[in-house]
Amino acid sequence: MRLSATALIVGSLALGATACNGSSSGSGGSANSGGPAANAPLQHPKSLVGEVGKNDAFVIQLLDDTGAPVRHLAAGTYQLLVHDDSGIHDFHIQGAGVNDLTSVPGTGLKSFTETFMPGTYTFVCDPHASQMHGEFVVS
Repeated sequence: MRLSATALIVGSLALGATACNGSSSGSGGSANSGGPAANAPLQHPKSLVGEVGKNDAFVIQLLDDTGAPVRHLAAGTYQLLVHDDSGIHDFHIQGAGVNDLTSVPGTGLKSFTETFMPGTYTFVCDPHASQMHGEFVVS
């Protein structure tokens, strides 16, 4: 079977768009995606891990200490360790009383102490917010 160049390009674009989608737990390149986070089981991790841009990929995620995407977090204070692996991305987390980020040109590990109160929080890569974003609910 022979595919036209147009069919290959369209198929590749569709596949790429799918690969860059996630949600909160994130969206567009995030492991945190999907339905209503408030209906997800309540998570009580000891710490949190943020990841963005490994190998310059358009992927951002927020994980608990077991590696599961954060969707429904218990209110409280957590240590957040962000792995910013790309000079073209940042990790920006926001919500009630929280507004922390890494820098776009910078890379490496950055640690934050975050106090989460009930509400909805977001995390994004600012330069690519339409593709790389996620959210979670705190109860």
